Amino acid sequence: MKFIYDLHRTMMSQKLILVYQGDFTQESTKSILSMAERNLDSSGEESSIKRKVFNVMVEALQNIVKHSDELVDGQIRSHAAIFLIGKEANQYSIMSGNPIRKENVSKLQAALERINGLEKEGLKDLYKEIIKNTTISEKGGAGLGFVDMARKSGEKLEFEFPEMSAEYCFFCLKVNVPRDSE
Repeated sequence: MKFIYDLHRTMMSQKLILVYQGDFTQESTKSILSMAERNLDSSGEESSIKRKVFNVMVEALQNIVKHSDELVDGQIRSHAAIFLIGKEANQYSIMSGNPIRKENVSKLQAALERINGLEKEGLKDLYKEIIKNTTISEKGGAGLGFVDMARKSGEKLEFEFPEMSAEYCFFCLKVNVPRDSE
């Protein structure tokens, strides 16, 4: 039972205010957003910061629901993923992690690196280009989510792909939203 205390200490040291791990559905996503919204409202955060954090949360959660690859482990099939929000003095961190097939990593990594290589004006142009020339993927995404997260946060997207197995990596994404309104 010591793991409960260890988990609590880890959450406190990492300044985590919300953690959800499990299967992500539209229903669980609504609940997570509702809890996070109440937390932001009760903290007295500025409305412009709340809007940015909420927008990034929505995009991160939609990314998990739409693009997490089903993890097949023997007979167990799952869309298990993790979503976390951290709050520090100068920023909120919205973090997510989900399984992704290794064959999908290079395309996603290239897209994220392209986004991170752009400044504010370049992101705006890419956003317009995607809207104008897009075709919706079979999973429902047009690639706007990551661009929108970078635009709303004003920060580079942090990401890694640690190996889970011979077939899967775990896509870790962190988006920092500054708490000072510019």
